[in-house]
Amino acid sequence: MSGGTAGGDVVKGAARKDERRVGIDELLERVRAGYTRVEAREAHEAARAGEALLVDIRYAALRERDGLIPGALVVERNELEWRLDPRGSHRVPEATGHDLRIVVICNEGYASSLAAVSLHQLGLGRATDLIGGFQAWRSAGLPVTR
Repeated sequence: MSGGTAGGDVVKGAARKDERRVGIDELLERVRAGYTRVEAREAHEAARAGEALLVDIRYAALRERDGLIPGALVVERNELEWRLDPRGSHRVPEATGHDLRIVVICNEGYASSLAAVSLHQLGLGRATDLIGGFQAWRSAGLPVTR
């Protein structure tokens, strides 16, 4: 064996000893530290003023059960990056540039945090998410259509 250790090379793809595994709670804490999240009323006002694009990533059954946020763009989570990448061939017309302020909304504000960070990785540095998600929006008495 050349260049290996007594036990052989580390299996490709296996975690290295110096990499620390994290649970989802710690991961959320880490990613949320990289941007400022918004409350429901702030998101509503920004959208009304034309300063933010609200993007609803909830799956169809939740939208059917709970309703929609008027004016929000509905994009399933598994299509989000393809639809919002301003350089992408599958982008929506609303994906006008990397300076676009996007507020991602999931059901309770967990999946949207990971989605916002994914958008940051595409260069959409103003992407954020709604604290408490759709449920917080509805609890704040903001508009919902059925």
